[in-house]
Amino acid sequence: MSETSAQAEARNFANPLLKAWQTPFETPPFAEIQPEHFLPAFEQAFADHSAEIAAITHDPALPDFANTITALERSGKLLSKVSAVFYDLVSAHSNPAILEIDKEVSLRMARHWNPIMMNAVLFGRIAMLHEKRASLGLTGEQMRLLERTYTRFRRAGAGLDDAAKARMAEINERVAHLGTSFSHHLLGDEQEWTLELGDGDLAGLSDTFVAAARAAAAERGKPGKAIVTLSRSSVEPFLQSSARRDLREKVYKAFVARGDNGNANDNNETIVEILKLREESAGILGYPTYAAYRLEDSMAKTPEAVRGLLERVWKPARERALADRDALQELIAEEGGNFALAPWDWRYYAEKLRQRRANFDDAAIKPYLVLGHMIEAAFDCATRLFGITFEERKDIPVWHPDVRVWEVKDRNGQHKALFYGDYFARSSKRSGAWMTSLRDQQRLDGDVAPLVINVCNFAKGADGAPSLLSPDDARTLFHEFGHALHGMLSDVTYPSLSGTSVFTDFVELPSQLYEHWQERPEVLQRFARHYQTGESLPDDLLQRFLAARRFNQGFATVEFVSSALVDLEFHTQPAAASRDVRAFEKQELEKIGMPAEISLRHRPTQFGHIFSGDHYASGYYSYMWSEVMDADAFGAFEEAGDIFDPATAKRLHDDIYSSGGSRDPEEAYVAFRGREPEPDALLRRRGLLETPEAA
Repeated sequence: MSETSAQAEARNFANPLLKAWQTPFETPPFAEIQPEHFLPAFEQAFADHSAEIAAITHDPALPDFANTITALERSGKLLSKVSAVFYDLVSAHSNPAILEIDKEVSLRMARHWNPIMMNAVLFGRIAMLHEKRASLGLTGEQMRLLERTYTRFRRAGAGLDDAAKARMAEINERVAHLGTSFSHHLLGDEQEWTLELGDGDLAGLSDTFVAAARAAAAERGKPGKAIVTLSRSSVEPFLQSSARRDLREKVYKAFVARGDNGNANDNNETIVEILKLREESAGILGYPTYAAYRLEDSMAKTPEAVRGLLERVWKPARERALADRDALQELIAEEGGNFALAPWDWRYYAEKLRQRRANFDDAAIKPYLVLGHMIEAAFDCATRLFGITFEERKDIPVWHPDVRVWEVKDRNGQHKALFYGDYFARSSKRSGAWMTSLRDQQRLDGDVAPLVINVCNFAKGADGAPSLLSPDDARTLFHEFGHALHGMLSDVTYPSLSGTSVFTDFVELPSQLYEHWQERPEVLQRFARHYQTGESLPDDLLQRFLAARRFNQGFATVEFVSSALVDLEFHTQPAAASRDVRAFEKQELEKIGMPAEISLRHRPTQFGHIFSGDHYASGYYSYMWSEVMDADAFGAFEEAGDIFDPATAKRLHDDIYSSGGSRDPEEAYVAFRGREPEPDALLRRRGLLETPEAA
């Protein structure tokens, strides 16, 4: 028997996603939300949004900014609300039911957006306004919004003929499905593999690593055991410190084989189909390659500009890595090792070489990098730079008991945002670290304060002990918090321009720039305190840490740039060239002279940045493009003689962090810095303008 309208209304009323949230700051009531609530909520959200779009499209009045562009900005509120909660859970706390729903939602989402973004009548209204934009008397932000709206619709295919639109819709649906499959496969491989460590397998491992390995085992229902997982925060410290070469090889090979095991989670065929469909869609839209299509709407503009930057960095980075390789091989020989340096040896022997050259190793500083203290440090820097304060709230609903929430207030004590921190690795969470939001800042209909999230995968301390971070972990925390500040400090009117809604190769500037404060002596002297004694980081250890920062930069730069170059080649060469993904990867690495002892930071079958969705497709270079700016931008504080200089901080706030996508990024950067960035600042920061001996 079909459901009556009264029954449907009653069902919807019981759905927490469809009710007004009676929680502090109208935050999602996570304890009330169950997997079965999502599909009905999405159904309602799709229907509401479609009706809103129809009203705009069929408005008999002549198009103006209010009845077209502003109306578009007001549409889809329920869809945004439901989507934000759903995708937070998919990424940070999934379960089989949620992942099954994700397959359906990804397809439905594509089917919902295709007819909107390719609506000829709606695009006609937008194009008419764009054509006469100079005479509309718009503010700067309104002009930017009109330009971005027009560009978004044009690039989605709104100007195509009906046959081309139909094919684009099919492609979008299929690519959405494939991207979801890719991420599910990757999570599946990561969940299925662990390495149990016996008492004889712990040589070289620190007490803190073993404690974290025991905590990871307990989280997976193996109390009393210790395991290595395929989370990067577990793999990398194991490769760096385990004296068992056989186990390092086993862990390394499992890590780089994710998505490439010939099992049900294999991603090779998925990649081939995604690339073929991306190539076809770019051709339909009139571009020679998918990279040309994607990069047109970026700071870089062209594949040639991206390749130019990457090759500029590749040469000195490779030279440094090869020099380090030879030094590591000498160290192996010196210790009596009769084997060639392999990828699973690099981190282990690099750590030994760093101890020798800089008298420093991560294990020495890790007891001082307590997660709680590093969170305090990130907050304190934001307070000193931007005047915002943080107060922990225990009354905000969360999706997992480990999640913490802080209320953020401005310098006048007014509510500014909520910040959620979800820091620990668990099997229900995808790997990596990211920032997202449950609600974005806007002022279109009254002040809407953002709900901003940082998700990380740090190892949890065992038996109530605090979580201790590696220097890389601490940098990641500041990086993601830089993204969070971009969302929390946003001060724009229109939702589409809020926070991180900027070009991909600009979005990493606020995050990477914020990393600089984490490794400053002024910050470490206050917040790096021993987890047992509470003593501050000794000056001698601090100086050795600062001196060692540039060590192994050849390796780090090579593993990143090679991944960015492979991404670029995937999307500039014909899709037919990569029908065999492994062969294509091998061919491209041989072409650039990739050292055999270093692997890609992300092999293709686990490269979620570019295949789980399209946000970073042809765009993994963005981190390095932004690093040119962030290395140069921090120089403004150094030149001022104070890393918290108020005048420089105000420009940083006004021109970079608070302006969102409301202005052109190049214009925003020049407004802050007074000039365009200097490319060599990146090489200097990484120590790649010096000779290997000098580093």
